[in-house]
Amino acid sequence: MNIHPRPNPIIAALYMLRDIGVDVAVIHGPSGCGFMASRMIEEAGIRVLTTAMGDSDLIFGASGKLENILKEAETRFSPGTIGVIGTCSSMIIGEDMKASIKRSGVKCSVIAVDCHGCMGDNTSGAIKAVEASAEAGIISCEEADRQKHLLAMATRMEKERGMASVPYLSPTGGPTKMRAAKRITECLSKNGRLAVVSFSKKELAYRFSDVFLAVHQANKELGGEVKFIANLDPQKGLPRVRRYASDILSELEENGISVDIVGGLDEYAVTGEDVKEKVLAFDPDLLVITGIPHAYPDLGKGQILITDQPRQLSNYLSKGYDAVGEISSHSMVMNVRRIVPTETGDTIREILRGK
Repeated sequence: MNIHPRPNPIIAALYMLRDIGVDVAVIHGPSGCGFMASRMIEEAGIRVLTTAMGDSDLIFGASGKLENILKEAETRFSPGTIGVIGTCSSMIIGEDMKASIKRSGVKCSVIAVDCHGCMGDNTSGAIKAVEASAEAGIISCEEADRQKHLLAMATRMEKERGMASVPYLSPTGGPTKMRAAKRITECLSKNGRLAVVSFSKKELAYRFSDVFLAVHQANKELGGEVKFIANLDPQKGLPRVRRYASDILSELEENGISVDIVGGLDEYAVTGEDVKEKVLAFDPDLLVITGIPHAYPDLGKGQILITDQPRQLSNYLSKGYDAVGEISSHSMVMNVRRIVPTETGDTIREILRGK
């Protein structure tokens, strides 16, 4: 059992609805439920509303509030699709969201996601959102099945090797980026072979791809040989996720960077063996793994791991890995269309300026 905080199924459903492409998300619960995540989602262009359930609603129900907020959303925003997400409050009292949606009389497509915070794994909320979207005809059954498989594999990976594999982890900011940056530049200056792998999760690729840019610059100035491998297939995933990959690949190509592509941005949990095969074929002197490093099936103490999660960073450091954290990355990549600089990348650039 984990006693450190874990991601919430309600928020996972909210993010999944964003990726599926809803215009408005309605959280059927108290006004504070999912507050911080809702603010971030709105930066991605999604309107997030709440039925603001109160004490009396827990006794008498809040179906009328949901009907009214749906009508207000349609009038105010003219959405093509609305997603309604259940919460602990609405689901425990047995709110029939589908009945409320029908009574509201709104003309746009509405997805009803029956989820709550006590469902267990956060991915259970995302799976509920996928199933509801397929039922509403917003995504195909084939894509829904694909997403459910990937979410199940991501859950398995976290329980075997990630934050969910340890009862408690203290968050940490970790060491400075100087040691990692020096190891990278020293490898190249000695004409070494460097492999840089990215197992990025969706929009976080906008940040971790900056390591590619910095290493490429170091390669041009110092020498050596570099192999870039990433899950950036622009033909796989939901439309928004494919757009992320296209944006990043275009920018990398503008900078003269060629990437070996293994899977899409939602496939980080299933591409490890294929990536490892490419790494072994290249036989690098140094391996750098960014994003979700434990997606790589053979972590070792000679590698450099770069993550955005302070608890996951703590997990890596406790195992003796050479790891650094790009903390708060998620808040930096909402609604961006270009690669966002990292501290690791900027430290590499600083070392290059000093030479």
